[in-house]
Amino acid sequence: MLLPVLSLLSPAGPRGRLSILIFHRVLRQPDPLMPGEVDAVAFDQMCSWVARWFKVLPLDQAVDGLRRNCLPSRALAITFDDGYADNHEVALPILQRHGLCATFYVSTGFLDGGRMWNDTVIETVRRTTLPSLALADIAVEGLPPLPPQPLGDAAQRRSAIHALLGALKYKQPDERLRLVQAIATHAATGLPDNLMMRSEQVRALHDAGMLIGAHTVSHPILAVLSPQAARDEIDRSRQRLQAITGQRVAHFAYPNGVPGRDFSDQTVQIVRDLGFDSAVTTGWGAARRGADPFQLPRFTPWDRSRHRFGLRLARNLVGG
Repeated sequence: MLLPVLSLLSPAGPRGRLSILIFHRVLRQPDPLMPGEVDAVAFDQMCSWVARWFKVLPLDQAVDGLRRNCLPSRALAITFDDGYADNHEVALPILQRHGLCATFYVSTGFLDGGRMWNDTVIETVRRTTLPSLALADIAVEGLPPLPPQPLGDAAQRRSAIHALLGALKYKQPDERLRLVQAIATHAATGLPDNLMMRSEQVRALHDAGMLIGAHTVSHPILAVLSPQAARDEIDRSRQRLQAITGQRVAHFAYPNGVPGRDFSDQTVQIVRDLGFDSAVTTGWGAARRGADPFQLPRFTPWDRSRHRFGLRLARNLVGG
């Protein structure tokens, strides 16, 4: 029943629409502190549904088909952001088992033992033995005026993570890093250095037929940077990835990616001027004829049932 509906909403040719799925991590096991993240069992189910319902294309072919108004019916591309190690260790074998391809947008500053600022927050809250986290007790200028965050159970720790991430997200990158390091030091926790991919894992994804895209060096909110700083973040990440893969990197993902908030028209022009072929956002919808290839929408249903997952993808096609 769903297949005819998807075919009607996403036909071949000039009236075609491109759905682009966005993922970040594929965990080996469910994580009570990150219930929204996909685990291996859920991702395997999603891949089986997508493989049955859609024509999954490499992103470069999908973008070319969109430009030339010759997409196949039910066209779809799969993407991952940030560069987590589980993309290679967990997601890749599942993709290969289902005969699917994906594009991996990598923030290069965290390769080979680095850690994203948000993961410093998450792992600090996960690992600390403090009963609560009171930022007022940390003698560092610039910390947000949050009330003490109780850490008695998983629900309270999730709430603390949400509050801290929201309060720190739009700080300047250097300031944000300084503050999260101060929080981690205060909480007296040891933090992991194996969350992100190593360079050889990025190369292995490329060698397995996956596409590698740029995602800046340090994952800043590009809209808060100067034009030169934004250009440097974007270009240096691409250069590093090209050195790793030995191939041109043609696709880009805006960090955080909310249109009108996390990147600007000026940012889009920088990406164009640097010669990329496409750029993706985190705005919902499906791309259709005439879509700006440098502001392509992405979406992933959060449902875990087959019916609801497919229905929400169909609704996203209507909205696009």
